[in-house]
Amino acid sequence: MATKPKSAKKAPAKATKAEMLAFYREMLLIRRFEEKAGQLYGMGKIAGFCHLYIGQEAVVTGMQACLKEGDQVITGYRDHGHMLACQMDPKGVMAELTGRVGGYSRGKGGSMHMFSKEKNFYGGHGIVGAQVPLGTGLAFANKYRGNDNVSLAYFGDGAANQGQVYEAFNMASLWKLPVVYVIENNMYAMGTSVERHASEVELFKRGISFEIEGEEVDGMDVLAVREAGEKAVKHARAGKGPYILEMKTYRYRGHSMSDPAKYRKREEVDDIRSHHDPIEGLKGQILEQGHATEDELKKIDNEIKAIVKEAADFSLESPEPDASELWTDVLIEEAV
Repeated sequence: MATKPKSAKKAPAKATKAEMLAFYREMLLIRRFEEKAGQLYGMGKIAGFCHLYIGQEAVVTGMQACLKEGDQVITGYRDHGHMLACQMDPKGVMAELTGRVGGYSRGKGGSMHMFSKEKNFYGGHGIVGAQVPLGTGLAFANKYRGNDNVSLAYFGDGAANQGQVYEAFNMASLWKLPVVYVIENNMYAMGTSVERHASEVELFKRGISFEIEGEEVDGMDVLAVREAGEKAVKHARAGKGPYILEMKTYRYRGHSMSDPAKYRKREEVDDIRSHHDPIEGLKGQILEQGHATEDELKKIDNEIKAIVKEAADFSLESPEPDASELWTDVLIEEAV
C-alpha cells in the first residue's frame, strides 16, 4: 500500500476571505467538471482515454494563483483541471472530450491533446514525461526573449523516472532557465506504488545532482501549495534558475477510466477522502473563520453545477467534425 500524502509540518498558510472563496470555487469547478466527464464516459459520449483529476484539485489551483499574465503552463494527460484553472472555457473543454467541433482542438485532439495559446496553456501531452523538455523549452524562449515570464511544467511520480526529465533538469540548471517543475506525486504510477517504482521516494531531491532547489509540499492543502508556489515562482522569475516542487497528492479514481484500481484498498481511498480532501479541508476553514455559511457555500456549488451542465449540454449539441477535417491541421504551406 502506498504511503498516504503528507509533508513536513509547517505553520498554516494564510489567505484572505476573497482568496479562500475563489480557491473553493475553482476547486469545486474542477471536481464537478470531472465528475460529469466520468458520467459522460460511462454513457459512451466520451471515447478513448480519459484521466480524471478528482482529488488533486488543490495543486493546480494553488499554483495558478502564483502566476501573472504571460506565464505558461504545460502538463501531461491528466489535464482537464489545468485547463479550467487557466480559465479555459468549460464548454470548449467538454466539447473536445466528446469529439465535437466546438472543442479547443475542434474535436480532433480529445482528452489528452488540447491547447490554448490565448490562455498560455501548451497541453495536454500523451507521451509520459514529454511535456518536461517542452516546458523547459518554453522557459528557454522566455530567457532568450528577455522577458520575465515563468514556465510551469507539471508531471507525475511515474514520469519522474523518465530519462528526458533529467536531460531537461541539466539544461535548465546549466542555463538558469525560469521553469518550475511541479511533480504531482499521487502515490501511484498507473498501478504501481511509488515505493515499488522509485529508488528515491522523496522526489523533490531528484534535482540535487543538478543543483536544483526543491521541497515537498502538502498537495492536499491549497494554501500550502500557493505559499510554496509563490516562493518557487519568485526564485525562477528572479533569474535564479529552476525549482522543483513535489506535491504530495492523491487521485480518487483509477489511473484512467479503464482502470478498476484493484491495486489499492477501498479503505485507503476512503481514509484520504475523509481526512485529507482538499475541498472539504478548505470548506472547513472557511466555515470556521466565518467567511461564509453552509447555505452560501451550497449556493456556490449550485452555480458550479449549472456551469458544468451547460458545458455538458453544449458538448453534446455541438456537431461532430466533418470527414474532410482529417486533412486539415496536418501541414502548413508557406509561400517561398
